[in-house]
Amino acid sequence: MSDQIKFIVDNLNKEPFRKNYNLITFDSLEPMQLLQILNDILAEIDPKQIVDIREEMPEQTAKRMLSLLGILKYKPPGNVTDMSTFRQGLVIGSKPVIYPVLHWLLQRTNELKKRAYLARFLIKLEVPSEFLQDETVADTNKQYEELMEAFKTLHKECEQLKTSGFSTAEIRRDISAMEEEKDQLIKRVERLKKRVETVQNHQRMLKIARQLRVEKEREEFLAQQKQEQKNQLFHAVQRLQRVQNQLKSMRHAAADAKPESLMKRLEEEIKFNSYMVTEKFPKELESKKKELHFLQKVVSEPAMGHSDLLELESKINEVNTQINQLIEKKMMRNEPIEGKLSLYRQQASIISRKKEAKADELQETKEKLASLEREVSVKTNQTREFDGTEVLKGDEFKRYVSKLRSKSTVFKKKHQIIAEFKAEFGLLQRTEELLKQRHENIQHQLQTIEEKKGISGYSYTQEELERVSALKSEVDEMKGRTLDDMSEMVKKLNSLVSEKKSALAPVIKELRQLRQKCQEVRGLREECLQEESRYHYTNCMIKNLEVQLRRATDEMKAYVSSDQQEKRKAIREQYTKNIAEQENLGKVMVQFSKGNWIFLNFLQRGRFFLRNLCMCVYKSEETPRKTKSCKRKSWSKYETSKNVA
Repeated sequence: MSDQIKFIVDNLNKEPFRKNYNLITFDSLEPMQLLQILNDILAEIDPKQIVDIREEMPEQTAKRMLSLLGILKYKPPGNVTDMSTFRQGLVIGSKPVIYPVLHWLLQRTNELKKRAYLARFLIKLEVPSEFLQDETVADTNKQYEELMEAFKTLHKECEQLKTSGFSTAEIRRDISAMEEEKDQLIKRVERLKKRVETVQNHQRMLKIARQLRVEKEREEFLAQQKQEQKNQLFHAVQRLQRVQNQLKSMRHAAADAKPESLMKRLEEEIKFNSYMVTEKFPKELESKKKELHFLQKVVSEPAMGHSDLLELESKINEVNTQINQLIEKKMMRNEPIEGKLSLYRQQASIISRKKEAKADELQETKEKLASLEREVSVKTNQTREFDGTEVLKGDEFKRYVSKLRSKSTVFKKKHQIIAEFKAEFGLLQRTEELLKQRHENIQHQLQTIEEKKGISGYSYTQEELERVSALKSEVDEMKGRTLDDMSEMVKKLNSLVSEKKSALAPVIKELRQLRQKCQEVRGLREECLQEESRYHYTNCMIKNLEVQLRRATDEMKAYVSSDQQEKRKAIREQYTKNIAEQENLGKVMVQFSKGNWIFLNFLQRGRFFLRNLCMCVYKSEETPRKTKSCKRKSWSKYETSKNVA
C-alpha cells in the first residue's frame, strides 16, 4: 500500500497536475479532496469531465465517474467483492476504493486518453427496433454505422503511419541528403563529360555504354524472371510431391478396402456431418445468440442504483414464487402417463448428452488427426528443404542404405586422395617459405649493391612506378564502369533503407520497453544490494556492541566482587597498578639523572681547564713571556664556563 501511495504522490507532483504533495499531506486529505483529485485525473483523460464536484450532487458524480470507468474497462480489486460497495465507497470518497483507481489511472494515462477518445466515436447508439421501421431513421442509422467503420479504418491507418518509424524531420533530412548526393553526382558527371570530350569517338563510345547498360538491365530482369520461374517450379514440384504422397496414402488405404466398407465409412461420415449441421451447431448458435443478446442488453442498460437493484430482487422473488407454485400444482396432479413420459424424456436427454459428448470427442480426434497430419507434412517439407529428398520407407530405405555403403567406399578413396593433396600442399607451402627467404636475401644483397653504386632505392621505385601505373589503368577502367552503376546503387540503397526502417520499427519499440524494464530491474537490484550491505553492517555493529557489553559486564563483576583474586583480575586494578609502578620508576630515574648531570658537568669543566693549561705550557716553551697571560686566559675561560654551567 505504501508503494502505491508513493507512486500516486510522485505522479501527482509531475506535469500536468503539479500538486506538491508528500506522503503525509496526501494521506491526510479529506474525502471531498480525494474525489476532486480523481475528477482532475479523469478530466485529464477526458476533457468532458472538467467539473467542480462541490457544485454537483454525489449521485450524479458517482454515476458520471462509473460510466467513464466502465468505458475505460476498470475492474475493482479483489478486496472489493460487490459493485454496490464499490459505488458506495466512490460516493463517500473511501481511501481503499479511491487509491487503487488513482494508481490504475496514473499507470496508463496515455492509453486511457486514446481509449476515451475512441469511445466518443465508437460507442454504438442502440436504436429501438420500432424506430428503425421508419426509412429516414433506418438510413440515418446505416449511414452512422458506415461512418463508424470508416473512422475505424482511418484511425488504424493513422496509427500505422505513426508507428511506421517515419517522421517529417527524418524525411526532410533524407531528402536534403539525397539532394546533396544528386548535386555531387551531377558534378561528377560533368567532370567526366569534360574528360570524355577530349577522347576520340566519344559519342560512339557513349552510345555503346548506353547499349551496354540497357543490356545489363535486361540481363538482370531476365535473371529475376529466371529466379521467379525457379521458385514457381520448386513450389510446383513440392505440390506434385504432396499430391503424390496423398495419392499413395489413398491407394494404400484403399488397397485392402472393399466397396461395402467404403460405403459404410461414407455413410458414417454423412451421419456425423448431418448431426453436426442439423442438431449440434444450431443449438450452439442459438445459445451464443442468446448470450450475445443478453450481454448487449446488459451493456445498453444505464448504470443501476440501489433502488434498481431492489426492484430486480423483488421481481426475482416473485418469479421464484410463481415457479414454486407451478411445481406444487404439477406434483398435486401426479399423472402416471406424465411420469412414464418423464422417464423417457430422461433417457432421451441422457442419450442426447452422450451423443453430444461423443460428437465432441470425435471432433477433437479429427482436429488432432488434422494437426498431426499438418505436422507430418511440415516435417517432410523441412527434410525435403534440408537435403532435397523425401523421407524413405521400406524397400526405398534399404536401397538407400546400399547406395550409402557404396558411397562410403568412394568417400574413403576420396579422403585418401585429399590426404595426399594435403601432404603435397604442406611441401609446396614449405618450398614457398624457402623461396620467400631467398627472395628477401636477394633483395637485401641488391640494396647493399645499390648503396655501394650510389643508386639506393632504384629497384623499389621502379616496382612502385609499375604498380602505380597498373593501378591507374585499373582505376580508369573502374571509373568508366562505376559511373552508370552509382545511380542504380543509390536507388537500391534508398529502397533498402526504407525496408530496414519499416522492419526495425516494431523491434525498436519493443527494445525501448525492454530497456525501461531493464532499468527498473537494475534499480531494484541496486536497492536490494544496498539493503543487504546495510543489513550486514548493522549485524556487525550489533556483534561489536555485544562484545563490548560482555567485556563491560565482566569488568563490573570483577570490580564489584568481594574475592580479592577476582578483583585483581579486573582491568582497572591492573591499569592502576601499572600506573603506580611507572610513576615510582619515573621518580627514581629523575633522581639518578640529576646526580649524573652534576658529575658529568664537573668532568667537563676539569677537561676544559687541563686542555687550556697544556696549551699555555706548550706556548710558554716557545715564548716564556706569554705564559702568565695564557694562565690568566685559561683561568678566566674556566671561570666563564663555570658561570655558564
